[in-house]
Amino acid sequence: MAQIKVVVVDDSALVRSLLTEIINRQPDMRCIGAASDPLVAREMIRELNPDVITLDVEMPRMDGLEFLSRLMRLRPMPVVMVSTLTEQGAETTLRALEMGAVDFVAKPRIGVSSGLNELAGDIVDKIRVAASAQVHRLASPPAAADARPTPGGGVADTPRAPLPRLSTEKVICIGASTGGTEAIREVLTRMPADSPAIVITQHMPPGFTTSFANRLNTLCRIQVQEASDGQRILPGHAYIAPGGHHLRIDRSGSNYVAVVEDTEPVNRHRPSVEVLFKSAARVLGPNALGIMLTGMGADGAQAMREMKDAGSYNYVQDETSCVVFGMPRMAIQYGAAHEILPLTQIADALLARLASSPGGVRHRI
Repeated sequence: MAQIKVVVVDDSALVRSLLTEIINRQPDMRCIGAASDPLVAREMIRELNPDVITLDVEMPRMDGLEFLSRLMRLRPMPVVMVSTLTEQGAETTLRALEMGAVDFVAKPRIGVSSGLNELAGDIVDKIRVAASAQVHRLASPPAAADARPTPGGGVADTPRAPLPRLSTEKVICIGASTGGTEAIREVLTRMPADSPAIVITQHMPPGFTTSFANRLNTLCRIQVQEASDGQRILPGHAYIAPGGHHLRIDRSGSNYVAVVEDTEPVNRHRPSVEVLFKSAARVLGPNALGIMLTGMGADGAQAMREMKDAGSYNYVQDETSCVVFGMPRMAIQYGAAHEILPLTQIADALLARLASSPGGVRHRI
């Protein structure tokens, strides 16, 4: 099998050396070039034709976002961003994912050498996934469907028939990993202000989910926030599992509540989709609606089948629209899907089901 050819782009000589060493230790990949800035990288890419590049966010002569924008417009290819674990770094990383970067690695601000070596397994896993990912050229995020811009930069509702009162008992559960930040945006920006509550697990490290939730909150009609332990799960709101913590659903009297906990990783992930979906099967039963979006691995697939067996109706993103078809593929193999749809059709199908009587919905598969 041919080795994955990687070009490393970083202004730090130490980081370039460390990443090169980490990559070259793998039998299935090789660092074929290391560039100190995007202008040097541009020539390397032309000459060496890499399969994947790792790209620092902050660099001299041209910042990483500007370079990424040009790259994805002129020569789209898999990119793994290397971001500093700061609030500004998180916001910049989310913009990079919006532009088409496949994934990111959060490098530490101090102890760079030991920190990157501790992340070596994560780094090479993400490079492998990126090498086989479907790179989608994404335009600027559109305003939410059926919405108009407001002076504050968000969106406002246009007239729309309200969803049935029954839907206030429903809870939409979403799981995603690689490519999921933009897939989640696509679904959430189409949801009306009177949407059922939405709970989300996206594989993401600590320090990034706050910025992710804040970014979505400016784009959506619903209110989007990081979940906090013990808070009520309410219609018109979306709750994102904090990085480094599991999110599950529980019941307190007549209310659904969020449980956020720092327990052991599940399927190597914390947060884990498996944890959220298992709680949905146990607590929500037929009041759950499941959505499995793009991501690597199998996290949540078996639990999604448990949701289906408990009465949930489930949507799975199709292969063509996924960046990585791992988690959706496994959900399908477990028999967890009722409908397999392109990303752009999931929200509309979900809303149509919510607006219909349960007896009037025809299962597609």
